[in-house]
Amino acid sequence: MAADLPPQLQNQLQQLQQLQSQAQVVVQQRQQMEVSARDLDRTLEELEKAAPDAVIYRSIGGLLIRAKDRDTLLADLREQKETTDVRLQTVKRQEERLRERMTSLQKELQAALGGA
Repeated sequence: MAADLPPQLQNQLQQLQQLQSQAQVVVQQRQQMEVSARDLDRTLEELEKAAPDAVIYRSIGGLLIRAKDRDTLLADLREQKETTDVRLQTVKRQEERLRERMTSLQKELQAALGGA
């Protein structure tokens, strides 16, 4: 059936498929960032409950390293959370733009195919 379509419609159909693939990748990125953000929230919450002089270890790769102090670790984790939140908002905007482009292209294709 695709061979029966005019080249312009074939091109639009291919663009739509590419947008759908990109959207799937962006959704996965968003989901991963949301998990990271929730993990950071829980970590910050628990760390704030800890005594200021508590011995705290930080996971780095496959190692547990003793943190200098709670406040320094809190500051690092808050900065990491802020960065994650900014990246998450960026990915959400990217996802929304992709969805808008997909919807627009789908409407164009439906109009072209309905008029053909």
